[in-house]
Amino acid sequence: MAQNDDPTRDSAPDLQILGDQITLQPRSYVEARRHDGQEEPLMHNMARFRSEPLQFLREVSLYVSGTGWRAYDNVIGQPIFYSGFSEQMKNAVVSAPLLQARISQLADRRLEIEEKEGWFRKDDKDYIAKKAHRRAVIESSIQEVAEKMTNDMICKFESKTFIRGAYYLVTQLLTRAYHQGIHVSSEEVLRLRKVAEVAEKKKQSIIFLPSHRSHVDYVSMQVICYRLGLALPVVVAGDNLNFPVVGSFLQHAGAMWIRRSFGNDSLYTTLVQAYIDTLLQGGYNFECFIEGGRSRTGKLLSPKFGILSFILDSLLSGRVEDAVICPVSCQYDKVIETEGYVTELLGVPKKKENLADFLSGGSSVLSLRLGRVDVRFHEPWSLRKYIDEQLTKLSPSPGTLRLDIKAPENAAIKQKLLRTMGYKVLSDINDVSVVMPTALIGTVLLTLRGRGVGKSELMRRIEWLIARVGAKGGRVAHFGNAPLSDVVERGLDVLGKDLVGVVQGLAEPTYYAVDRFQLSFYRNMTIHLFISEALVSASMYTRVKLGGGPAHQEISYTALREQVLFLSSLFRGEFIFPGEGLAVNLEKTLVGLEDDRVLDLKRDEQGNILSIGLADEERAAGRENYDFYCFLIWPFTESSWLAAVSLMGLTPPLELKDGDSIWIDVAKAQNTAQLLGKTLYHQGDLSYFEAVNKETLKNSYQRFEEEGIIYVVKSKDPKVPPRLRLASEWMPSRDPSRGGALQPSGKLWNFIERIASSRREGKNRRDGATVSTRVLRLVDTVGAKLFEDATSPESKAEAKLNNEEAAKLKRVVKEERRRRRLEGRAHL
Repeated sequence: MAQNDDPTRDSAPDLQILGDQITLQPRSYVEARRHDGQEEPLMHNMARFRSEPLQFLREVSLYVSGTGWRAYDNVIGQPIFYSGFSEQMKNAVVSAPLLQARISQLADRRLEIEEKEGWFRKDDKDYIAKKAHRRAVIESSIQEVAEKMTNDMICKFESKTFIRGAYYLVTQLLTRAYHQGIHVSSEEVLRLRKVAEVAEKKKQSIIFLPSHRSHVDYVSMQVICYRLGLALPVVVAGDNLNFPVVGSFLQHAGAMWIRRSFGNDSLYTTLVQAYIDTLLQGGYNFECFIEGGRSRTGKLLSPKFGILSFILDSLLSGRVEDAVICPVSCQYDKVIETEGYVTELLGVPKKKENLADFLSGGSSVLSLRLGRVDVRFHEPWSLRKYIDEQLTKLSPSPGTLRLDIKAPENAAIKQKLLRTMGYKVLSDINDVSVVMPTALIGTVLLTLRGRGVGKSELMRRIEWLIARVGAKGGRVAHFGNAPLSDVVERGLDVLGKDLVGVVQGLAEPTYYAVDRFQLSFYRNMTIHLFISEALVSASMYTRVKLGGGPAHQEISYTALREQVLFLSSLFRGEFIFPGEGLAVNLEKTLVGLEDDRVLDLKRDEQGNILSIGLADEERAAGRENYDFYCFLIWPFTESSWLAAVSLMGLTPPLELKDGDSIWIDVAKAQNTAQLLGKTLYHQGDLSYFEAVNKETLKNSYQRFEEEGIIYVVKSKDPKVPPRLRLASEWMPSRDPSRGGALQPSGKLWNFIERIASSRREGKNRRDGATVSTRVLRLVDTVGAKLFEDATSPESKAEAKLNNEEAAKLKRVVKEERRRRRLEGRAHL
C-alpha cells in the first residue's frame, strides 16, 4: 500500500500500556516479527517468580508500598481509596431526601393496608399514638432493608494498598493474554486529562460509556485510568458476577452491583437512583455499558436505557447540575469469549458464573497470545448542554417545561431524550472505533465467493478494504511502513487455525473460513461503516438476481428507494444508521458508489436520478465490490426472513377450538424459529448458518412486536413467561380442502416475499412454488407442536389471558397504533 494512501499517516501517536511500561508509538506501528523461533516476552519490566524470585518480590513490594506512579496519590478527580469511604457513601445514600420520601410513602401504604385489616381503628382512644408507633416501626424496618441493600450494592473504594496490589495482579494476567498490551491514542488521552482537570474543579463526574464485547472491557478501563492518573470510575455491574471471592474483589476495585431486573420493587429502584444521584453530586467518575450486556455478535447492540434513564433523571430533576459524557470504543484483535458466544447464539443456555469456572477459565487464557486491546475515547461533551439543545428542538418553550412532574407528555419527552442520547453515544463510539487486522481478515474471507482465497488475493482485498474504511471516515490499526504480508500473517496467527485454515502444497497457500459462525463476530466489527452501501446493494439485488443484460438489471430510483426504506425499517433495531435522514443518506450513498464505479446513475436534465444499474467497470471486475456489500447484509436478511417465516407457524390449526385466543410462550416460539432455521439450512433452503443466530432472531421478533405484527403480553406473575400471538390482520389463511394446509398468500406472506426479494440465491436454491410448499409444510409441523404444548394440561392456564391482561392488551394496542401514526416513520 502506498504511503500516501495510508489513512492513518496523519494520526496522533499511540500509547502502548504493557505492564509497567508506557511506550509512544506511531499511530500505525506494527511490532517487528521475529524469525528466530524464540518466544516474544509477554511482559516488559515484570519478573516471574519461577525465573527471578527476588526481582519478582521486589516488584510486588514496589506496588504494595506505592513507589512513584504506583502510589496512585495525585489522581485527577475526587478523593477515593481511603478508610471510611464506604461508610460515608452508604450514609449519604440512605439519608438522601429522595430515598427517605420513598420510605415514608411505603410506610403510609402499609399503614393503609393494616388499617383496612383492622389492626387499629379511628374510634380507639389511643388511635393516633398507636398509628405513630406502628409507623415508626415500619419505617425503621424499611430503613434497615435499605441499608442492607445499599451495603450490598455500593462500590467500596477503601484501601490504596489493595488497589495497588490489584493493579499489579490484573496487569500480570491481562498482558499474558493480550501480549501486546493496551493501546490508546495519545491525543485522546491528553484531551481526556484536560477535561478531567476541569471536571474536578467543577466537582462534575465523567460518565464513561464504553462498548461492551468482553469482560476485559471494564478491566482495561480501570487499568488505563489507574496508569494515567485518573480517578477510577464506579462501574455498573450485574449481580450475576457477584459470586464468592471474585465479587468482593471487584466491589473493592470499582464495581457496584445491581440486579438484572428490578421488577416492581420501588424501594430498590429509588435506592439505585439515590446512589447515582450521590455519585454525580459528589463528582465521582461513573461507568456503565450503553448496550447493557456484552455483544455476542461483534457489532454494537441497540442502546439499553435503564441506567441512562437514572442519569437523565438526576439532571432533569435538578438534583445534579451537570456531568460529562465520554463514549468509549473497546476493540480487540481477538475476544476471549467468542467460542462461548457461538454456543449461546446456537441456543445452549448461558451457564451461571461461578468461582470454579472463573479460576479454570482464567488459567487457560494465561498462555494465549491474543494480540492487543485498542481503547479509544470520543471527545467528551456536557450532558446539560446536550439536554438543553434537545429540549429546544422538542418544545417551542423549553424554559417552561417541568420535567420533574409526572405527566404523559413529560414521559414522552424523556423517552425521546433517552433515544436520541442513546443513539448519539453509539454513533460516537462507531466514529472512534479502530478496525483491527482480524476484523479485516474476517470481513474479506466472509465476503468472497468460493471455498477459499489465495494469499495474494487475500492481501489485495484487504488493501482495498483498508482504503474503503479510510474513505468512510473509519480508522485502521497496525499499518504504515510494515509490509502488508506481515500484518496479514500476524492477524492469521491471532485468529488461529480453529477459525481460519490454510491448504498448503498448492500453487499458493489458500486460506478458508473454518468456523464461519465465529468469524462473523469479526466481520460484524466493520459492518457499521458500510451499512448504507449494503442496503442499497441488497435493494438493487431484487433486479440483479433476475439476470439478463445490463438494461434488464437496472432499477428505477423510486423502486430502489422503496426497498431501501423497507430494509432500513426492518433492521431498525439491528444497525445504527446515519442521522441525516433517508433522502440525504441515499443520495450520498449512490453518488459515492458512482464515484467508486460500482454503480451507474442515469439522470434527467435537472440532475435527478432516474435509474440505477451496475457500472461497466464493476461488471468487468466480476461484480466483486458490489458482491462485497451484499455479502455483508445477506446473513441478516436471511435471519429476518427466517423469523418472518416462523410466524406462519403461529397460525392455529383448524381443528383447534378457540385457536385465536391461544397464546404461545415467546421463548418457545423463538427456539422453534431457531430449530426451523437449522433444519432449513441443512436441507438447503437457508444459505447462512449464522442466520439461526439467537440474538438476530430475537431482534426480529422485537421489530415485529413494535410494528404490531405480533402482540406480546407480560404477566405480573414472574412465574408466567411472556406470551405472544399473531395480530388478526396478519393471520394467514388455511385451505380446508388440503387438510388445513397453510396458504402462501395474504399480508404476512407478502411481507415474507418482500424480504425474500433481497435474499441471496444460491446454486442449489431458487425461490419458487416448490420451496414455498416445502418450507410451509415444515413451518406448519413445528408450529403445531407449539400449540400442542400450549394447550397441554401443564400450560393450559397460561395459554389464555385473564380479564386484566386482555384489558391491558387492548389499551396497549390502541396506544401503539396511535404512536406509530404520530411517529411519521417508515413502517413494515
